Amino acid sequence: MGVNETVAKPLDRLAALLAEDMGAVDALIRTRMESRHAPRIPEVTAHLVEAGGKRLRPLLTIAAARLLGYRGAHHQLLAATVEFIHTATLLHDDVVDESRQRRGRPSANLLWDNKSSVLVGDYLFARSFQLMTETGNMRVMGILSNASAVIAEGEVLQLTAAQDLRTTEEIYLQVVRGKTAALFSAATEVGGVIAGGTDVQVRALYDYGDALGIAFQIVDDILDYSGATETIGKNVGDDFRERKLTLPVIKAVARADADERAFWQRTIEKGDQQEGDLDRAMAILGRHGTIDAARADALAWAARGRSALASLPEGEIRELLAELADFVVARVA
Repeated sequence: MGVNETVAKPLDRLAALLAEDMGAVDALIRTRMESRHAPRIPEVTAHLVEAGGKRLRPLLTIAAARLLGYRGAHHQLLAATVEFIHTATLLHDDVVDESRQRRGRPSANLLWDNKSSVLVGDYLFARSFQLMTETGNMRVMGILSNASAVIAEGEVLQLTAAQDLRTTEEIYLQVVRGKTAALFSAATEVGGVIAGGTDVQVRALYDYGDALGIAFQIVDDILDYSGATETIGKNVGDDFRERKLTLPVIKAVARADADERAFWQRTIEKGDQQEGDLDRAMAILGRHGTIDAARADALAWAARGRSALASLPEGEIRELLAELADFVVARVA
């Protein structure tokens, strides 16, 4: 996902501060995505891994460990693990969603095929478990394996909830905690665990990652209706075309009159979409102010994330993590 230069500064500054660690993580990723017997695996993986992503999730693992003064190297293994899990879910998501674009480039399933995307995703999940075992830390293995299960559960829940107008904001939050926030919170939590943080510190890092991930996903949902294609790295309106009930639409359905509800039933539940329907959907969202309402929710989650940092050691990393929470929401400023 692209971001403008001004907004990206906290993320870029954090990456610069932790550049040595992140360089080691990148080297690990490139080494471990290789396959002696199946050259398609590094081809497909490299297409995503080298597409210009910000490496946000592994950066969170590195930042969490360094924030608590960690001086070993296992946090690099865990950061690479987190990136492999993330890349695997992206490959699977694009098949499920029949996506044609990812990070501003053709999706892997479009360039190769669905079979390759699914199987390479499976390979990366397996690789991630190989990596995490090398730390020899059962607690981090429990956190990351649990996160992998929660991610899959969230995706399955979305299959049934995404096109059901009875889906509430509570169910939406459950989906988001699964498909997005689970990996954010696991990324920060394992960084704290590997650094030997106290229970209070590890919980604070978990809470920060959870809130950041929820804010991040809400903003993604907003950008699908209000962003520019070059900014969001996918086509504007993809969620509508894929009949996904995201937060702005859930809020609009709750406020809909009879005509509007019939529109949402036709386009989202039944999938009968016609020319001009996306424009009408955006007009309905604007009429009810649901984009602004969703943004207010994202701001509240970002604030919760900043508050969670209060019990952690002061310093540049903590300051940048706080700014990062603001950065996530500033994408829809």
